[in-house]
Amino acid sequence: MWILHCPISGVATVYVRYKQVHALSPEEPRIIKLNKAGLALGLLSCLGLSVVANFQKTTVFAAHICGAVLTFGLGSFYMFVQTILSYKMQPKIHSKQIFWIRLMVVIWCGVSAFSMLTCSSLLYSGHFGSDIVQKLHWNPEDKGYVLHIITTAAEWSMSFSFFGFFLTYIRDFQKISLRVEANLQGLTLYDTAPGLINSERTHLLSKDT
Repeated sequence: MWILHCPISGVATVYVRYKQVHALSPEEPRIIKLNKAGLALGLLSCLGLSVVANFQKTTVFAAHICGAVLTFGLGSFYMFVQTILSYKMQPKIHSKQIFWIRLMVVIWCGVSAFSMLTCSSLLYSGHFGSDIVQKLHWNPEDKGYVLHIITTAAEWSMSFSFFGFFLTYIRDFQKISLRVEANLQGLTLYDTAPGLINSERTHLLSKDT
């Protein structure tokens, strides 16, 4: 269900958000700790997203579930930490409106997660057969069909809550200017002795994006 470039863009988004909060609150110990925790949770969630994308549930069930736990579990905690940061940074840095929007998205994510965990636990409890994991096509008359539908809908709902939470960064990221810079460290592309390297750093590219 995930496209391959999602983990990369997720890592970029998490890192840029971390640097932004770090720059805005340089002398707030609690915010610094929460910001570092958010970075770790966000990166681990993106790692889980990559695992989910590369290991199908019907082939490597254990790896897929571990990736899902990292993605949805730690991803939910990441959203919760960022919401707390938004609360602590209002009204001086963050507006109250952004905090309430993120809080509503976190509640949406929590309801979806609870529904998914409850129904999937019942579905894979063994009361509906031992071939549930490998089952690809479901019919309305199959046992556990309703639980399967609710689990799938809750999973998609939780995924959309993640995307919705990232969309709340749009206003914040509009206030960021990134500078890309490359420096020439030598006169050739070969390995050069330290004494022959030009000490002057020549700017090859400097562009605001």
